[in-house]
Amino acid sequence: MLVDRRAALGFALLGGAAVSAAPAAGRTATRTGRGIEGQLAPDLGNGRFLNPVLSGDRPDPAILKDGADYYLTFSSFDAYPGLTIWHSRDLVNWQPRRPALTRNIGSVWAVSLEKHAGRYFLYIPVKASPNDIFVIWADHIDGPWSDPVPLGLNRHIDPCHAVAEDGSRWLFLSGGDRVRLSDDGLRLAGPVEHVYDPWRYPDDWDVEGFSPEGPKIHRHGGWFYMLTAVGGTAGPPTGHMVIAARSRSLHGPWEQHPGNPLVRTRSLDEAWWSRGHASLVEAPDGTWWSLYHGYRKDFWTLGRQCLLDPVEWTADGWFRMTGGDLSRPLAKPRGGQAVPHGMALSDAFGGPLALGAKWTFFRPAPDEAARVRVAEGQLHLAARGLAPSSGSPLLLNAGDTSYRFECTIAIDPGCTAGLVLFYDDKLYCGLGFDTARFVTHQYGIERGRPANPHGARMRLRITNRRHIVAIHTSGDDGRTWQRFDRGMEVSGYHHNVRGGFLSLKPGLYAAGTGSARFSDFRYAALAD
Repeated sequence: MLVDRRAALGFALLGGAAVSAAPAAGRTATRTGRGIEGQLAPDLGNGRFLNPVLSGDRPDPAILKDGADYYLTFSSFDAYPGLTIWHSRDLVNWQPRRPALTRNIGSVWAVSLEKHAGRYFLYIPVKASPNDIFVIWADHIDGPWSDPVPLGLNRHIDPCHAVAEDGSRWLFLSGGDRVRLSDDGLRLAGPVEHVYDPWRYPDDWDVEGFSPEGPKIHRHGGWFYMLTAVGGTAGPPTGHMVIAARSRSLHGPWEQHPGNPLVRTRSLDEAWWSRGHASLVEAPDGTWWSLYHGYRKDFWTLGRQCLLDPVEWTADGWFRMTGGDLSRPLAKPRGGQAVPHGMALSDAFGGPLALGAKWTFFRPAPDEAARVRVAEGQLHLAARGLAPSSGSPLLLNAGDTSYRFECTIAIDPGCTAGLVLFYDDKLYCGLGFDTARFVTHQYGIERGRPANPHGARMRLRITNRRHIVAIHTSGDDGRTWQRFDRGMEVSGYHHNVRGGFLSLKPGLYAAGTGSARFSDFRYAALAD
């Protein structure tokens, strides 16, 4: 049955189909590589674009072409509401719509977004107890989406829905396996079977591990093409890569691409590391492109970002990627009316909180949304837990290498609140305060600091300039600032240190008892 979980779980989502991309007061959205609030924007305004097409933590892109519209979503892991659907008409400019998943079913990994017989499907692998792959469906891309249905697949990740030449429906899985689906796509209709042995790289390459994952199936020109990631998602920057195989039938046999690997970071000097997990998609002008993810050089903290690479079909029926290392501007696909790109991360809290599209909870409890209320230009956040580690902070996905964010915070007695740079519940930093003292957060550890001269209300600012963090406080709404006597360096707050495949995100929290009131939240990208 279809469930509008926005009402069922109390998540206050936006009233429209998409998030407003209007810039904050005093700023102008541009198309010169820097957009709203100075954030990175791909469209250079001259018929060219510069990767990433979506900055910040956008891993494992799942792309769907639906007529003139393109829909895209990403692994959302422990962020809820999750699986926000992004929309584009030209593959370069993207705007968020609604999240498809609001009930916490576990850590969401690489999904498959499909449309079959007029209905939209999301196949969702989760790390939980137990692991499983779920399916949800909707008759409109903005939902309402059905409640998640477990399929009983606890040994595989990275499903990809595919329809065979005989009309049967299948999920291709990690490790070169697949399983048949029922005709309605909501149940398994057979056992898991092994159908493909992925191409193997030379033993002397520096990789994280073999890890064949992320299969993506495409039908074109009488062939089925399967793109697969091998080499491991993170670890050495030269590990993750894209390989391909093809078959005349979805039932095989599969022949390896003679040019494998099609994409691989070969040098630490390249602009993008650990490139992989690719899909193929046709642009409005009939050209072909590949979407995949990669880490920006030296910035594992930002997570895997979404990259767009031009594809050329060759006379032998194969294809190759032609964008090189993606460090230079590329010609945009022609045609397609561009939507406004991205969204403002600043928030005046003047309407329903943009949960899912902008703000997300980290690993929320079932009643997490009940903590939130927006009224009279303030976000009221009920306190939970003793610190950010146990209180499910509200977080943003930032994609800039340097930025600052600030907010005015007022607290009840017994409440501790503040601003954080948050990787997960064991690794974060920032500054909080109660009515008597400051509390520093560093390496995921809380430490009491000197007396708080501002009392129960102050403005906090965190600046993250290429991993160097400075904190300022103000007792007069930002007219004057005092630098807090604790600086930090956060280049190690990432997956290769902590695991989890996450990113370092700005956010806010309230712990203890009572509640905190946040107002005039501002985000600004900074020039490096």
